[in-house]
Amino acid sequence: MKPVQLHPEAKAEAKAAFDRLWEQSHAAALRFDLELRAAYRLVQKTPSICPPYLHGTRRMILKRYPFSVVFRERLHDIQIVAVAHATRLPGYWSIRL
Repeated sequence: MKPVQLHPEAKAEAKAAFDRLWEQSHAAALRFDLELRAAYRLVQKTPSICPPYLHGTRRMILKRYPFSVVFRERLHDIQIVAVAHATRLPGYWSIRL
């Protein structure tokens, strides 16, 4: 299994989403964190489970929250490129590749 590495901006997106949810509901924020971590683990175990997406990436859509985990498999790791809200323009993160 390859290690998962978060792009610094993807990490910032995840934190910002968590913080916004925390302001509304601690329970919702904690559920978001659990679902996001589960997505990271699934991507690590079986990256090919997710369909190809833009610019050579793959995407996993979270079930309970309007976010996607955009990632790419590299030689030695899996890089999480974005934790993208559904309202964001697709591919806004492509400069991070």
